[in-house]
Amino acid sequence: MSRTIFEKGANGRSGNFLPANDCPVDDLGFAHRREGEIGLPRIGEQDLIRHYVELASKNYHIDKGMYPLGSCTMKYNPVINEEVASLGGFAGLHPLQSEDDVQGALELMYELESDLCEICGMSAFSLQPVAGAHGELAGMMIARDWFRRRGEERKTVLVPDSAHGTNPASVVICGFTPKTIPSNEAGLIDPEVLKQEAGDDTAVLMLTLPNTLGLFEKDIEKIIRIVHDALLEQAEKGIVDYPDYLFDVGALVYMDGANMNALMGIVKPGSIGIDIMHLNLHKTFSTPHGGGGPGAGPVGVLEHLAGLLPVPRVVKKDGRFSLKETSGESIGRVHPWFGNFNVFVKAYAYIKALGGEGLLEVSENAIINANYLMKKVARDYDIKYPGRCMHEFVASGRNLKKFGVKTVDVAKRLLDYGLHAPTVYFPLIVEEALMIEPVETEKKEALDHFADVMAKIAKEAEENPEILHEAPVTTPVRRLDEVAAARCPELSWSGGECLPMEE
Repeated sequence: MSRTIFEKGANGRSGNFLPANDCPVDDLGFAHRREGEIGLPRIGEQDLIRHYVELASKNYHIDKGMYPLGSCTMKYNPVINEEVASLGGFAGLHPLQSEDDVQGALELMYELESDLCEICGMSAFSLQPVAGAHGELAGMMIARDWFRRRGEERKTVLVPDSAHGTNPASVVICGFTPKTIPSNEAGLIDPEVLKQEAGDDTAVLMLTLPNTLGLFEKDIEKIIRIVHDALLEQAEKGIVDYPDYLFDVGALVYMDGANMNALMGIVKPGSIGIDIMHLNLHKTFSTPHGGGGPGAGPVGVLEHLAGLLPVPRVVKKDGRFSLKETSGESIGRVHPWFGNFNVFVKAYAYIKALGGEGLLEVSENAIINANYLMKKVARDYDIKYPGRCMHEFVASGRNLKKFGVKTVDVAKRLLDYGLHAPTVYFPLIVEEALMIEPVETEKKEALDHFADVMAKIAKEAEENPEILHEAPVTTPVRRLDEVAAARCPELSWSGGECLPMEE
């Protein structure tokens, strides 16, 4: 069994050979000084390296194999992008440097915003948000302030039940109230239902496109028109001092663009009437992510909302780039600095390397891979919403319940075959959900292998369900008690009474 670094360091060996301090000791006026050891392991450099290599060999990552986490877009990212981001001129920057010292960085940000506008059909982007949910939050803040400028206090945000799970949280934080729109039998928004739900209090439709079922809203133009027409006449009453363009829409349409790797080169959201959207640069435009970062969630808007974007914004005048720090309409800063700049560099390199045709090919490959794999998986698992999908699909393990096997058992058994599990039990509208996104970078052989393993597990469920209940059986750590882990997030907890966490 592997030992922890504290156990390996228990012998007191150290790789630290600093000479004795020959300078006068000055306490610098500190009233509190540490006395004694701080509890870090003492371990030699060689043992330290071996420890982390051992850990790395146990970890599953995209360089090992397919990572089919639905909604996450865990794809291979070109190493050249990491090389570009590590260049001294980028990696050595400080956010407080003079604009004269960082003209190249500002130009990169300016061009990246321009490229994102072209790809998405939006009028302007802010790169400041540092995650997808952060971009959502900024987008909803923009919507909130937009209606305040119009003298309206609309409170309801319509959120389809096929939307990303973070959407309702962003809605509530901004003072809105989410209202769920149920999907129809095809897993899509029913325009007639939407028309009934949209009322005088409707502010925004928060749309995930394609949705979490991997489906494109075929009635998208009708949906957008219904939202934009939501009591437009009432909105015009009493508002007399703003330009005419303020009355072009009633309620707003927000698009969660985390699934943009299915639309690049095919659909420009702004061109079909999306008012606000965010992107996940770390999903669609190349950055290894997971474990909390790094990420970037730029928020884009059409012209009538551009003044509300977060500041500072990069502007260009007479061939020079500078930061515009103030705007009378802006929602203000949503991050202390300019966002995760190293992610911008990687996204910029990715876009410039592929160009328009390459980005289209990315989307086409994502769609082809998802549909190919769905057809193969459908031989052994239920597909609640059959038909053509986009970049991902949702299978179901409900047909295995007759053998006493659940989706969680399938997910755990995949680990024994050296594969990462897909997203499970989401979206909630699919019983025993398996949300699978093969991504555009995987080859046919990888898809065939995943489908073959899924078929083997389905056969095991029928012939030997006990092994699925025990899975994983080959991993360093066996199946954990996930309920206890959620309630008692203590690594040292060894069972017994679980005390509730203090609020």
